[in-house]
Amino acid sequence: MLAAAAAAALVSTPASAQTPRQPLTLERIFAAPALTGNSPRAVKLSPDGRLATLLRNRPDDTERYDLWAIDPATGQARMLVDSKKLSSGAELSEAEKMQRERARVGNLKGIINYDWAADGKSILVPLDGDVYLASLDGQVRRLTNTKDTELDATVSKGGHYVSFVRGNELYVVDLATGTEKKVTSGAGDTVSWGLAEFIAQEELGRFKGHWWAPNDQRIAVTRVDESGVEVATRSSIGADKTTVFQQRYPRAGTANAVVDLYLMNPDGSGMVKADLGSNPDVYLARVNWLPDSSAVIVQRESRDQKRLDYLRVDARTGASTLLFSDTSDMWINLSDDLKPLKDGSLIFSSERSGYRQLYRWNKGRITPLTQGQWVVSGVEGVDEAAGRLYFTANRETSIERQLYALDYKKAGAKPQQLTPNGTQNGVTMDESGKLALVTTSYPGQPAQVWLANGQGKRLAWIEENKIAGNHPYAPYFDPSIKPVYGRLPAADGKTMLDYRLVMPANASAKPAPVIVTVYGGPQAQDVTNGFMGPMDQYLVQHGYALFQVGNRGQEGRGTAFQKPAYRALGGVEVADQLAGLNWLKKQPGVDPTKVAVSGWSYGGYMVLKLLEAAPGAYAAGLSGAPVTRWDLYDTHYTEHYMGDPRELKAAYDKASAIPDSSKIKDPLFLMHGLADDNVLFQNSTELMAKMQEEKTPFEVMVFPGKTHSVSGPNISVFRWNAMLKFLERNGVAPAK
Repeated sequence: MLAAAAAAALVSTPASAQTPRQPLTLERIFAAPALTGNSPRAVKLSPDGRLATLLRNRPDDTERYDLWAIDPATGQARMLVDSKKLSSGAELSEAEKMQRERARVGNLKGIINYDWAADGKSILVPLDGDVYLASLDGQVRRLTNTKDTELDATVSKGGHYVSFVRGNELYVVDLATGTEKKVTSGAGDTVSWGLAEFIAQEELGRFKGHWWAPNDQRIAVTRVDESGVEVATRSSIGADKTTVFQQRYPRAGTANAVVDLYLMNPDGSGMVKADLGSNPDVYLARVNWLPDSSAVIVQRESRDQKRLDYLRVDARTGASTLLFSDTSDMWINLSDDLKPLKDGSLIFSSERSGYRQLYRWNKGRITPLTQGQWVVSGVEGVDEAAGRLYFTANRETSIERQLYALDYKKAGAKPQQLTPNGTQNGVTMDESGKLALVTTSYPGQPAQVWLANGQGKRLAWIEENKIAGNHPYAPYFDPSIKPVYGRLPAADGKTMLDYRLVMPANASAKPAPVIVTVYGGPQAQDVTNGFMGPMDQYLVQHGYALFQVGNRGQEGRGTAFQKPAYRALGGVEVADQLAGLNWLKKQPGVDPTKVAVSGWSYGGYMVLKLLEAAPGAYAAGLSGAPVTRWDLYDTHYTEHYMGDPRELKAAYDKASAIPDSSKIKDPLFLMHGLADDNVLFQNSTELMAKMQEEKTPFEVMVFPGKTHSVSGPNISVFRWNAMLKFLERNGVAPAK
């Protein structure tokens, strides 16, 4: 268990626990510096564990990030790469914009990723479409200087090479000589080498398309052929012009890109094609090299996503051997948990027990390492020398994520909890599995980053980020505003659902209006005990109560909890949200006549389905970028949960938000970005056309030039003002 003193330090009441001196405003919430303090991204340890590196946003620009290094021994922080000094100001290519959108960083500027060289002496930094190599003394070496964008720049495992994709071809730079070589050929508008395709980035959680062997002698490279993918005409409507894109967009029930895997030498010679089977209509889910560089382990997922095969592919011949498979009667949830070990065994996770747990494959035998009615979030690291495995999970409660250690070579070993209850934790470990960077938050504390050893002892703060002193949130933070967590009955009367409720101070005297925030989608978990942000505090200070409930179908509670949503999206999620609404309206201090529901993306879809299912139950709905027809959305996500629309048309019709739109009787505020390439704007136009034809009233707000994430300091203030004024016009506002 984490030392008591360290645990107390992590969950202690902030020093500014007093009445806030200044009232929050929307303008301050979205202005710089960020009220959440330093919000580090891409936190990593150097290969030797002596430095922690991270991307830190600037005090005067919350969306621009620079590369920083912190010495854990001294706490000294220094900027390694100033993005403004290196920035050319060049316009990002459309390909890079789309990659950023897939990674949900489309609004960010400056440095958005980086990669440590294996020797720990330099760091690869992509910026403005070019590639730089930064040394620890502040010197920066420019590796490319072209009009074309270099994508997916990567340092080889041994540190001898840098690879990237330019013009859809893979290039390799020999760092010793500076020689650049194109190692693939045959690319074109629909064929690319070394890049993750749209579906891999958007849905599979795979953002790479090439992987270096640990000894630098081979590269595994994807070849993607999108020629068979349906073309969607997408208009990106900006403030001053409209750009029409012919986008390869694989709608549910249509053809995916064909993805092949090749293995080659760093100069492109010795190329062989990996044998991934005779059926090309599969998903290349993951690629992991074995430690001895003899082969890669490929995770191959079937098109119906009910089978995941683990293949060993020989690095020199491309020949494959099936090691084992996972199967499901609903769907397989992918993970990054596979860890090939030096002894030839594999650590992996599986939901075969009904809950994601850890297993070890060794010479054909699979042995369970963990068990229980809780869910592993991820394998974070392995200390092979000590036989110690580190993972995060929600073993203590479904709304928390803790770090655990397990002596995986000892039969019957029990996990050891290393982080304190009451916190939410994310972890990054070094390759030796001996040091961890832990990012911790809880309702009264924004993200803190600290360095821990293998026993969970805090060695140093990397970003203490305590709300005290000159912290930007200190003048505004109100510690009296606290969420209450609990469980309530689902629509089936048996299952218990997690909820979060936050009440304003005067609710006992003046019953409060409520904003119910919903996402509801099966790949997410709505209720966790992370930091309660400034926007929530602002709403509560202005008299709103806030409510969330985690419906069945969502992650974090096992496969039986998810299965009711299988091939029936918009069903059990809606029923459970309405059950939560009925419970909410009976709570003291809640005004049952003033409950609004708000959501974005899947949450926007849920708002529509809720208003259709229960007219009059909500006083108003705010729906942002909703999916309205699931056959308009992409293959992997939609077929994952709904199956093939060519075979299950009735299920798709029932799940759609369009057929029952005339049932919406409550005030609706519809919002959508006019350049959305994820949930295409067609989803909203079809809904609007039908509602207009049916004379069903609604209000609409569109955002020129904005994609799926409508963000930015000024636009965020504008959007929230518009949403709150809509609620006020429709009577969902605190009593004066």
